[in-house]
Amino acid sequence: MIGDTTRARFAKEVAKYPADQAQSAVMACLAIVQQEQGHVSPESEKAIAEYLGMPPIAVHEVTTFYNMYNQQPLGQFKLNVCTNLPCQLRDGQQALDHLCHRLGVEEGGTTADGLFTVQKSECLGACADAPVMLVNDRQMVSFMSNARLDELVETLKAAKA
Repeated sequence: MIGDTTRARFAKEVAKYPADQAQSAVMACLAIVQQEQGHVSPESEKAIAEYLGMPPIAVHEVTTFYNMYNQQPLGQFKLNVCTNLPCQLRDGQQALDHLCHRLGVEEGGTTADGLFTVQKSECLGACADAPVMLVNDRQMVSFMSNARLDELVETLKAAKA
């Protein structure tokens, strides 16, 4: 489950903390696993817990608290649309609905070709630019009208690996 290369990356993160506080690296270890495997499985949570010397439930609590950790395989492009109140007031839900309809998925679903997963998100901190969304937990896009959503989908389709 966790190979030597991954363990070496874990060790680099753990080294940033005092020896008796290895569990402080849990978020970094979860991010490493997700980067390498695409999601954080229950098995990888257990392996991280064992490596850091903490209860598996404590790792699972971190995984489930933050929406940046995927608990199941997702599409190549993860699209998180903010549906918090300020974005809701500026068509956030409508943007989510349009994207789901355009891609033929329910909220939280992945397209049949494995290209897109559409999820709602809590506040992304760009309320003035609403509706906003995050692509693959890295790229914020703002003022997402239906036309801009359609353009983004086409751009991502063209860029698929």
